[in-house]
Amino acid sequence: MNDNDINKDYSCMDDYDPNSILPDEALRRIFATISAITETESIPIREALGRVLATNIISEINVPSGRNSAMDGYAINAADLPPEGTIPLELIGSCFAGKPFDGEIKKGECVRIMTGAIMPEGSDTVVMQELVEVSGNQISIGNDTKSGSNVRQAGEDLAIGDLVLEKGMKLSPADIGLLASLGLAEVSLTRKLRVAFFSTGDELRSVGEKLDNGAIYDSNRYTLYGMLSRLGVDIIDMGVVKDDPELMDQAFLEAADNTDVLITSGGVSVGEADYVKETLLKHGEVDFWKVAMKPGRPLTFGKLGSTYFFGLPGNPVSVMVTFYQFVQPALKKMVGERSTMPIMMKVACMSKLKKRPGRVEYQRGILEQDETGRMVVRKTGAQGSGILRSMADANCFIVLPLENNGVNPDDLVDVQLFHGVV
Repeated sequence: MNDNDINKDYSCMDDYDPNSILPDEALRRIFATISAITETESIPIREALGRVLATNIISEINVPSGRNSAMDGYAINAADLPPEGTIPLELIGSCFAGKPFDGEIKKGECVRIMTGAIMPEGSDTVVMQELVEVSGNQISIGNDTKSGSNVRQAGEDLAIGDLVLEKGMKLSPADIGLLASLGLAEVSLTRKLRVAFFSTGDELRSVGEKLDNGAIYDSNRYTLYGMLSRLGVDIIDMGVVKDDPELMDQAFLEAADNTDVLITSGGVSVGEADYVKETLLKHGEVDFWKVAMKPGRPLTFGKLGSTYFFGLPGNPVSVMVTFYQFVQPALKKMVGERSTMPIMMKVACMSKLKKRPGRVEYQRGILEQDETGRMVVRKTGAQGSGILRSMADANCFIVLPLENNGVNPDDLVDVQLFHGVV
């Protein structure tokens, strides 16, 4: 790096900026700075979806509690299964889920049994009803059932002492079902984060206001609200803060007193009215302020007292890209979530992509199956940082590394999925 590099005021249009750090380094520094919160709360399991477990869940019971039938049929002793042909068995009763058979099956006997019913004493096998001929109080069975078939063993799903769910797991619908199967009405979770955000800029107008010359509607607060809502945090929308140093001071100090995290959009570039970095330096600490990525280079991270700060760019796409790459993983780590990063996969790209070396690019893509069933990706269209439609149409990012100089059709690329499947 020479003196000209240091003194030059690099813009977002430059592919190289010596003052920028790589995305991996930015994320490493964020993770090295932030700490997981320790406060917990107990809430009903129906309200726990998407929240993070504060403790391990150990089973105190067997699930199922006893041997039971996996289907409708007839409970028998496997010793009665014929080596060939068919044999008759005497039907001595029935049992249903929640209503066990009162008695014992002896040689040559059977009991009609329903799915989920406890296996009668003396039985170890269930013959499917479709394989049975019934005549009065007698059935005929063949040799097409194996010993022990169609029986769920006690503790087959969960046994006493099993580790059911680990601390740091984000609870899915299946996890909620597991908790219910253990008879747990409440569960201990990491408390919700308190996250505040505001937009900056004299040109911004709220939805419903009239646009005067040069004004634009503030879409960033709405995308931020949506992205934060998915993470289950307590959201504090502080509105729009004008390009005024005193107003900026007030907003920063208010957030520092009441929140775990403050997020801003806009005001982090090199313009004369961009006060965010200046205000953070006045009241807190700046770790970094530029990342070698596109879109989203002007990204500021630091601390405001005990509040972590993310200053996102002003362009709508840049806001979403930087949120997903840095803010979302950070918030997940703060609540102790074990899995913080999105799923990545390598697929063939069907579009020609333009890129110059010097920055990591996050182009917006559509991941889909082609006519052969192969997973492929194509770009959404124009990739400008102000074209929010590119994010609305996308279901993934096409991640192009620093040294990449473009992609030809059918080249393999890294794809980062927006959402999971469960």
